[in-house]
Amino acid sequence: MSTNYIVQQGDYLSKIARAFGFADYKTIWDAPENQKLKDLRKNPNILYPGDELVIPDKQTREESRPTDKKHKFEVQEDKLMLQIVLLGLDNKPMSDHDCTLIVETDNQDLTTKSDGALEEEIPPTVANGKLRDKGKPGSGPPTEREIPLKIGYLHPKDTVSGQVARLNNLGYNAGELPDHPLTNTEADTLGKSSQFLSAVEEFQCDFGLQVDGICGKNTQTKLVEIHGC
Repeated sequence: MSTNYIVQQGDYLSKIARAFGFADYKTIWDAPENQKLKDLRKNPNILYPGDELVIPDKQTREESRPTDKKHKFEVQEDKLMLQIVLLGLDNKPMSDHDCTLIVETDNQDLTTKSDGALEEEIPPTVANGKLRDKGKPGSGPPTEREIPLKIGYLHPKDTVSGQVARLNNLGYNAGELPDHPLTNTEADTLGKSSQFLSAVEEFQCDFGLQVDGICGKNTQTKLVEIHGC
């Protein structure tokens, strides 16, 4: 029998699927009962606390094989890729930076591409990590900074918390976000704060939008485009 699941802070669909024993998140995402949520959220890994998912029953698959031989069965699991882009002043890509991506107990040494991007497969169960940026070799005295990563905490573009997070990631300093989902009062207060309004106006000015401090549909669309998701 199917199960209803309420999305929690830090959830993303690959993580939820694995918790319920599904190797492929699409089994849940493509279930007809979840079509309304799928149409609303678009991205299976950008959900909002309180969203309701229907977890379908697992289906038994049978394979006929002779009993006098050994057989190998492989489970095809979906891959979860973490993508990070390092940008400097004026949104210029920080290329050729030596970095270490730390997720759980796994450390991966990586180098940013010409567009400042890094991409690495991660387990579909993680919530936190960090990126150690060691700078571009030969560009001067070595500097190092550590960037905390909260995986699964990015909210949809039409929420104040989602807008603040994207603006902060792009360097616009739109305000601090708590570890818990914003209450209606907190969202209203933050969305009307001078810090948030100023960040929105600065973003709108930088990308040729109407400068009104309102994070409406056009601004949201541009914010997702520049942020990448």
